[in-house]
Amino acid sequence: MLPTIVALSNPFSGDGPMAGYKWEALWQDQGVFWGAFLYTVKISVGALILAVALGIIFGVMASSRNKFLTGLARVYVEFFQNTPLLIQIFFVYFGLPLFGIVLEVSTIGILCVGIYHGAYVAEVIRTGIVAVPKGQSEAALSQGLSYLKTMREIILPQAWRYFLPPFTNQVVSLIKNTSLVALVAGPDIMFMANSWSGYNLYYGPAFIFAGLLYFILCFPLARLASRFEAKNKNAY
Repeated sequence: MLPTIVALSNPFSGDGPMAGYKWEALWQDQGVFWGAFLYTVKISVGALILAVALGIIFGVMASSRNKFLTGLARVYVEFFQNTPLLIQIFFVYFGLPLFGIVLEVSTIGILCVGIYHGAYVAEVIRTGIVAVPKGQSEAALSQGLSYLKTMREIILPQAWRYFLPPFTNQVVSLIKNTSLVALVAGPDIMFMANSWSGYNLYYGPAFIFAGLLYFILCFPLARLASRFEAKNKNAY
């Protein structure tokens, strides 16, 4: 029995998933996507500021000699690294209102993404601090500098070159994880792509354009991280 040959239709012609009229509709409505792009940038910047603040605090705590501080930092890092971000978002969105705490979706996105990635940034900073020779901190402490002043003036200015490449990669990951806010109706790129295509069923152009917008945000940062890493390798 001869095999049946199925002719594949051209996706760019007729009523295919990539038909020209669907791209024309996207072009006419592109403003809503750029609005979602700006919303994603806002969430990303807010979450990044929070992640950096938490990362510095808990990264320094994890590097201290105080067992209570190191234990507290360890609990924070292990809990948020080992629980899905989606569950954290759902807990804040659906769970906190049961206790009378209702937050805006943008606030939920900034808090959840920021706290989640703060745990990873803390590990990045801790690794950078450990990479600095111990003699630097011992010399500073022997001169009467406090632990915090030693970190601020001696260790962190040297550690930044160690943690900058992985930190930049964390920024890329943070931007991509803001897409989870779409699941609680945050008007970001993914939410807008899903809503727009759900209305007219033009899924192909919608999600290709959404991917392009994420690429615009993430690719320069990924290239920057590669350059930092190459520069650090050449320095040794």
